[in-house]
Amino acid sequence: MLLNTIANQTIALAGISQAAVLVQQLATTGTADSSALEASIGSLFISDEQGVANVYGGLSGINLGVLQLNDQMTGLKIANPEQARYAASLVFLENQLAKQPAMLKTIFTGIERAQAQSEHFGLLHENVLANLGDIYHTTVSTLQPRIMVNGEQEYLSKPDVVNKIRACLLAGIRSAILWKRCGGTRWKFLFYRKKIQAELQILLKQL
Repeated sequence: MLLNTIANQTIALAGISQAAVLVQQLATTGTADSSALEASIGSLFISDEQGVANVYGGLSGINLGVLQLNDQMTGLKIANPEQARYAASLVFLENQLAKQPAMLKTIFTGIERAQAQSEHFGLLHENVLANLGDIYHTTVSTLQPRIMVNGEQEYLSKPDVVNKIRACLLAGIRSAILWKRCGGTRWKFLFYRKKIQAELQILLKQL
């Protein structure tokens, strides 16, 4: 049973934010923060029964997400509208996905297969990322509205970069599921904004 605390909800929100950052990095530069990428992809294979932070391999795993979420929430205007759009879209798509039990089952089965692959090849091996990318493409990507990723065409035309982007979007959906399981809702995000900001300051001191 996950505790419905602001602390847990904020960690899961940072997980969503981190996935959004990684998608933007990959789409615009072709590369991404390697430790953050490993933590986000790894979150797909870790049960949340071990605690919310442990899903990301500890708080250090969502360092990038905490920093980015803090940036997005401290200014009067959104620091990075593109990232905010990706994050909001992931939360919306998770809601759509929750109404599709058969699709969820397909995703979980695919992730189990990718986990077995990762134990053999390594977490960020191209085969594992291709498998995760394919899971996203054949399931979540069929839901409306699809997430339109903006970036440089030279990177968006590379299959390995596309696989990483899709795998990160799948990790973002995983964090959105986690956020909901911790009691996160859109109205809480709006009305508990100051509490989330205060929690982010606590997390930043722990990083």
